[in-house]
Amino acid sequence: MDHASAAEPSRATPHRDWVTRRAATLSLLTVDLLAWCAGFMAAAWTRYEFGLTTRQTSLVLGSALVCAILHAGIGQCWLTVRGRHPVGSVGEAGAVAGTVTLATAAMLAALLPMAYRPVPTSTPLLGGALALLVMVSVRVAYRQHRDRRDRPVRAATRTLVYGVDAASERLVRALLGDPRSRYLPVGLLDDDPEKCTLRLHGLRVLGGRTAIQEAVRRTRAATVIFSMAGSDPELLRDVRRRTLEAGAAFKVLPPVRELLERPVAVTDVRDLQLTDLLGRAHRAAELTVERSGLAGRRVLVTGAGGSIGAELCRQIARYDPGELMMLDRDESALHALQLSLHGRALLDGPELILADIRDAAGIARIVADRRPDVVFHAAALKHLPLLQRHPGEAVKTNVLGTLAVLEACRDVARFVNISTDKAARPTSVLGYSKRVTERLTAHYAQEAGDAFLSVRFGNVLSSRGSVLNAFRAQIEAGRPVTVTHPDVTRYFMTVQEAVHLVLLAASIGRGGEALVLDMGRPVRIADVARRLAAEAPHPTEIVFTGLRPGEKLHEDLFGADETDSRPLHPLISHVPVPALDPGDLRDLDPYADHEEVIERLAALCTASGPLPVLPLPR
Repeated sequence: MDHASAAEPSRATPHRDWVTRRAATLSLLTVDLLAWCAGFMAAAWTRYEFGLTTRQTSLVLGSALVCAILHAGIGQCWLTVRGRHPVGSVGEAGAVAGTVTLATAAMLAALLPMAYRPVPTSTPLLGGALALLVMVSVRVAYRQHRDRRDRPVRAATRTLVYGVDAASERLVRALLGDPRSRYLPVGLLDDDPEKCTLRLHGLRVLGGRTAIQEAVRRTRAATVIFSMAGSDPELLRDVRRRTLEAGAAFKVLPPVRELLERPVAVTDVRDLQLTDLLGRAHRAAELTVERSGLAGRRVLVTGAGGSIGAELCRQIARYDPGELMMLDRDESALHALQLSLHGRALLDGPELILADIRDAAGIARIVADRRPDVVFHAAALKHLPLLQRHPGEAVKTNVLGTLAVLEACRDVARFVNISTDKAARPTSVLGYSKRVTERLTAHYAQEAGDAFLSVRFGNVLSSRGSVLNAFRAQIEAGRPVTVTHPDVTRYFMTVQEAVHLVLLAASIGRGGEALVLDMGRPVRIADVARRLAAEAPHPTEIVFTGLRPGEKLHEDLFGADETDSRPLHPLISHVPVPALDPGDLRDLDPYADHEEVIERLAALCTASGPLPVLPLPR
């Protein structure tokens, strides 16, 4: 039982706050005393058929007073040992029931041995039950009064919540309990027929998606909030369409995984993003890193200022590494990364390393000095058309830069190379260069056991330079949206999925292999462009420009000699990668003729000799 918890938060002085708490405690003690008296009197009246004498009344009230004192003492001990619960909560109701039971049992234990009993033995039993009913009823009434008082003001937007699940239940509770909330829930929606008569925090389920228009009309709701937990993108699009047709605004609550580390808040409700429409968010929730192996380890991330590198740093920081070292050649990117991690960016900490992976000697000195245990190599050039025109730059950064990092890190406990799906059946300079890095990583795995491996990504949604950002920029500038081909498709991932995959690779990946995420169905880029154009505030034209040199119409996830094998995780494929001796790069001249460089890169992607035999799953 929690008497003190009845006190309301106060912005006044500490003395006034103490007085308020004491007054609340005395109020509940008074309620409990009256409940005992009322319960015992009702029990005695029924026992004596409403014919109590003055002496019998005095004995009954005296017994009730004894039980009330026992109840208060037991409640104080319970509070000291077990802690307190909010007034009117289920936890407090259980605590009150426990103290009433103990007080009643103590009274019965005292009465039973007596030859002459001041009150019948039925009085404590029935009286205790009635007293408990009164105590709980008063507390529940207080809780409901407080909740009504704390509800959002009338100016808040009347809102329907679609999807009755754990996240939406927490959201409704948060919205109803925040007087400053912008949203006032007035009803629920769900397609599950078993929930059609459900009530949640006083709100009724008004129907499914087909009832949206009628529910908006009946409740005068101006917004529908869609709970994203495990949702199908087709369902999301259908509910959104029906909501807009009903004249209401459409908002979403992110997946539960994004909310696990903190309570659901009003600020979690956000506008719809294209990543929601593409249906990628829910797959990240299926990836879990049960044992990251990063706690207490010295971790180095190259390319830390990029989209993947920055998210890696943010996620790794949660696993309590011994030291997190962030390396990049872009000082502005390092500044932004430090600001996002620490809320300050003085650029004065040893965790930031300004260096270029093209500088082999410099990278070797840094690794020898800082001695990382785990390395995530995300530094690379990634824009396909530019690298197609400047293949020598791909050689210097993606190939020779990776070789420099590999050579410097040959003694680390774990090395994860970030690759791309374009390395499967490569047809571009980007694909060639990343395939070569996979093979170089496999070579160092032969020397260092299972410490070196690669991870392949699809396109990362909303990363720097991604197609989505390009489309948005074109729309904001009032220009046509340019798409290479009406049938071109790509695999997309959220940055959260990409980072989860990298961390999983560090814990379950085996040396000499590439890990490939099950990226679902490929997305037609023209469809993405149309969805963005439909959201534009002005008419937007879509223009098809034709495939660029080295660009595929459809991406591959696996090479010609690779099979989809998932021995350790249902969403992770493991493919062996043939090793490439660094000595084979001696004829690769980044300053040679472009066509010659491209031909040499393509030749280096061809495996020679048998594929490595991977160890059995650990």
